[in-house]
Amino acid sequence: MKAKILIVDDEPSIRRLIEYNLGKKFTIHAVKDGQEALNWLNEGNMPDLVITDILMPNIDGYEFVQNIRASGFYQDIPVIFLSAKASSMDRIKGLKMGADDYLVKPFNPEELEIRIENILQRSQK
Repeated sequence: MKAKILIVDDEPSIRRLIEYNLGKKFTIHAVKDGQEALNWLNEGNMPDLVITDILMPNIDGYEFVQNIRASGFYQDIPVIFLSAKASSMDRIKGLKMGADDYLVKPFNPEELEIRIENILQRSQK
């Protein structure tokens, strides 16, 4: 069974790039911001992993991750931040918030796929 990945990014080109590169191996559901992602989760959907941007309208990536980490139901879902925010401070903030990984845009889709596989393998044990 394919792992289900939730992509949260306001850039359609990034969503399409990830879907194109990872869609054969994973089931991808993509939304444009944290509010849409929370709505999708609250409809009873449960991804195996979340990839989220930080800079988005409505609910940004930080707030979205705070929401799911504070939730008893979604707190264990692995999260990867995928952001143009490249400073060490940004990466540290994301990891301290409970992200499992942090990748800076522009990114290599193959590297993203390997990081996803590694996190999913660890989370299944």
